[in-house]
Amino acid sequence: QVQLVESGGGLVQAGGSLTLSCAASGNIVSIDIMGWYRQAPGKERDLVAVITKGGSLNYADSVKGRFTISRGNAMNTVYLQMNSLKPEDTAVYYCKAEGVYSPYGYQSRSWGQGTQVTVSS
Repeated sequence: QVQLVESGGGLVQAGGSLTLSCAASGNIVSIDIMGWYRQAPGKERDLVAVITKGGSLNYADSVKGRFTISRGNAMNTVYLQMNSLKPEDTAVYYCKAEGVYSPYGYQSRSWGQGTQVTVSS
């Protein structure tokens, strides 16, 4: 079963930048979609950005022009470059993998444990 490990969260001042990383471990053949979601206290978990195996991108309107999602060459890692951060970006950020193929079978989705991003004003 694939496991996702996130890193790169932390505390940053408004206007600053952070880069989140997520690596999928295990004997993985391919992953259809990788993405980032976030959940602020008392709110639902929302999509931030996703990228498909073919390179198609989708961003939440609130982060367009500020965040950039990309996948590593091995295609089992995903990054989120976050610029011009705002206090309202404060949340726990979760990595998600969808359509994971391995020699052992298929896994529809997997979530990381989350990493805290806090933006101070």
